Amino acid sequence: MEDVNVNVEYCNKCGYLYKFEELVQHVKERHPTVNVNGREGRRASFEVSVNDTLVHSKLATLAYPDYDDLSNIIEEVQEGKPIRAPCKQQPITSCIIA
Repeated sequence: MEDVNVNVEYCNKCGYLYKFEELVQHVKERHPTVNVNGREGRRASFEVSVNDTLVHSKLATLAYPDYDDLSNIIEEVQEGKPIRAPCKQQPITSCIIA
């Protein structure tokens, strides 16, 4: 089983710390040995890398990563498969156009 490191850059000013904590909980439930690290970063960011490969960018998609798909990517990497990117994204539900 391959070692897997997940790094998340998030915007704390935007209140994304709770989304990072939610992601950590989800990943650790399925993959307790995975290292998940977070750091405060650029405004509006929620960038997720697996073993230093960017798999999701909120700056590019305006959405959060789909945690189940991220878990599948982690599982594939643990099995020795190449990193698949991009990760699927969660539906955007907070945008209202009037």
